[in-house]
Amino acid sequence: NDEAQIQALVAEQVRAWNAGDATAFSLRFAKDGSFTNIRGTVFYGHKAFEDRHREIFSTFFKGSKLAMTVGRIHFVRPDVAIVDIATELSELHGYPPGITPTAAGTIVTRLQEVCAKNGGQWQIESYHNVDAKGQ
Repeated sequence: NDEAQIQALVAEQVRAWNAGDATAFSLRFAKDGSFTNIRGTVFYGHKAFEDRHREIFSTFFKGSKLAMTVGRIHFVRPDVAIVDIATELSELHGYPPGITPTAAGTIVTRLQEVCAKNGGQWQIESYHNVDAKGQ
């Protein structure tokens, strides 16, 4: 079922992040996808998404642990879904410029992914992450 496949995609992202594997984290990101990070910087394309994650996995997010909780999957069409996700990053050894951690030293965000089913497989077309300022 499509909802289970999307949940599995999110679980794949968590495993890849926690392994610090930018290639695996980017595996389901679309060739021409858009990515807005928690600082509001926009990147386009699979290569840019993967390169940026390779960079952060080797700098301020090296060794960090990601938890993602899907709050809602809304199917706009049978082959397009908007996925709302609560995220929490822990075990941090630094923070991106301008990002304030929670009192517990974590980063909390709200992530929205737009996924499309192509060739029977779900992929991420848009990844928009917003710093929740410790909420």
